[in-house]
Amino acid sequence: MNYMPGTASLIEDIDKKHLVLLRDGRTLIGFLRSIDQFANLVLHQTVERIHVGKKYGDIPRGIFVVRGENVVLLGEIDLEKESDTPLQQVSIEEILEEQRVEQQTRLEAERLKVQALKDRGLSIPRADTLDEY
Repeated sequence: MNYMPGTASLIEDIDKKHLVLLRDGRTLIGFLRSIDQFANLVLHQTVERIHVGKKYGDIPRGIFVVRGENVVLLGEIDLEKESDTPLQQVSIEEILEEQRVEQQTRLEAERLKVQALKDRGLSIPRADTLDEY
């Protein structure tokens, strides 16, 4: 069997618990069940972990297929140290509300920054108007 360099070592990580950081910023935690030469992953018993400040919440997602190009970071979780965290686990509803408030605060700060620059005769092009290349 031919494996892409670097992928062969991940074969040893099959059936171990991993944390996966995605390009869109989401964090997934689950058991690695399969990987291919493109680093496409299949995770089992997956949860999406949302962090806000010193709190976190886990949203159950089940089986999750991740396209390799979306993986930023993949790391094995040490099961003995997993519960050894300074973070406080909260309910799904609470973490989603905390996330919403944090996003609103960030958007308001960005709006104020853009307005302050505009008042000084400066402007920042919006990300959605920039060329992708």
